[in-house]
Amino acid sequence: MNRAHDWLDYQERLARVTAYIHDHLEGELDLHRLAEVAHLSPHHWHRVYHALHGETIAATVRRLRLHRASGYLANTTQPVSELARRCGYPNVQSFTRAFRAAYGVSPTQYRQHGGHAVFQAPEARPQAAGYEVTLRVIPPVRLAGLPHRGSYMLVGRAFETAFARMAAQGLMRDDTRWMAVYDDDPFAVPESQLCSRAGLSLPAGSEALAPLQTFELGGSLCAVLRHRGPYATMRAAYQWLYGHWLVRSGHEAAHLPVFEEYLNNPRHTAPADLLTDICLPLVG
Repeated sequence: MNRAHDWLDYQERLARVTAYIHDHLEGELDLHRLAEVAHLSPHHWHRVYHALHGETIAATVRRLRLHRASGYLANTTQPVSELARRCGYPNVQSFTRAFRAAYGVSPTQYRQHGGHAVFQAPEARPQAAGYEVTLRVIPPVRLAGLPHRGSYMLVGRAFETAFARMAAQGLMRDDTRWMAVYDDDPFAVPESQLCSRAGLSLPAGSEALAPLQTFELGGSLCAVLRHRGPYATMRAAYQWLYGHWLVRSGHEAAHLPVFEEYLNNPRHTAPADLLTDICLPLVG
């Protein structure tokens, strides 16, 4: 088989497209320019992307732009007009239409009443909205993935690239688990210096090739908060978990970083239905 056209090479090329999209969400993403990034024919490259990634480029760009916008809405006070521009929308009207279609509310309504507001309420009682913390021992999970430096809201780039690499190496399975570990407190460390790792579980007995890095999560007692909703609301959930639950629980956090497991796929799941387990290791 010609090396220039085998499976691994296509995944390498499309990984470049994924990285380019993440770095240029605020600008126009022309299909011909993306074909140049992939070094593939503009007549055929998008069919390859759609077949391998399970969604069109348009769907990928819309999902990533709105994910970024939801993070700005939940965690900053930037004017809607400014964050619309930063997320690649030419005006507030087009941004509002796209956001409402995906999230069911306007950007302003989301900022005021989104899932993050549950954790920020004065009474700080997310149990009333269906949240609770459970204690359980999470067995160790062996993963392969990539490091990410910078905003935790942008860790998706590392996931997308790791997915492409894993698929190219034949390591993806129907039961592959998606997990990430976050080493730093975003309230204490400058955003540009935040360190995290995105990982996908490895099949038993398999090894991943570079640049994928192998690491392990779990293997300890954890306080687990199952979060339903957009990833943008996670920061508020963390504040409640540490500032309300942990200090009243009688438990002590272990000398291990917090990690997350993503229980469904944002490509096929509405933002309001995304499920994430936030896992805080505890001293046993």
